[in-house]
Amino acid sequence: MRAPENHLASPVRNFSLQLSSTPRGARLARLLATQQLRAWGLPSHPAELIVGELAANAVTHGRVSGRDFRLLLYVVGDTLRIEVTDTRGDRLPCPQHSADDAESGRGLLLVEALADRWGVVPGPPPLKTVWAEVGTGSAGQRPVPPRR
Repeated sequence: MRAPENHLASPVRNFSLQLSSTPRGARLARLLATQQLRAWGLPSHPAELIVGELAANAVTHGRVSGRDFRLLLYVVGDTLRIEVTDTRGDRLPCPQHSADDAESGRGLLLVEALADRWGVVPGPPPLKTVWAEVGTGSAGQRPVPPRR
C-alpha cells in the first residue's frame, strides 16, 4: 500500500530579504520585490505599492536602531502573500484617516484598498509581521516572460 502523494498543482515560490531599517532599505524592498515578481512572470501592480507602504512603515514606525526588517514574498496557487517583519512588536499598525492636507498617514488605507486581505501577526518579542495578500490572476495561466 502506497502513501497518498501530496503535491500542489503549481509550485510554491518564495523570496526573502533582510534589509536595513532605513529609507534606502525600504526603497530596495520595493525595487527588488518588483524585480522578483517580474522574474516569476507575475504582475507587479498592486504588489509593488503594498511592499513600498509596508516597508516604509517598518522603517518609520517599526525601526529600532541597529535592527533590520525582513521582506518575504511567497506565492501559493494564485495568491501572493507579502510579509514585512520589524522589531517593534509593541507598536501595532492601525489605519488612520488623516487630514486632507496631511503629507503622510494614509499608507495602511492604501494597503487596505489594494490588498484582498491584510493583517498583523505578533511574533516572538520583539517582532511583529504585517502581511497582505493579493490575487495574481495566474491560476491555470502560463507565466508572462520577464522583461529584460
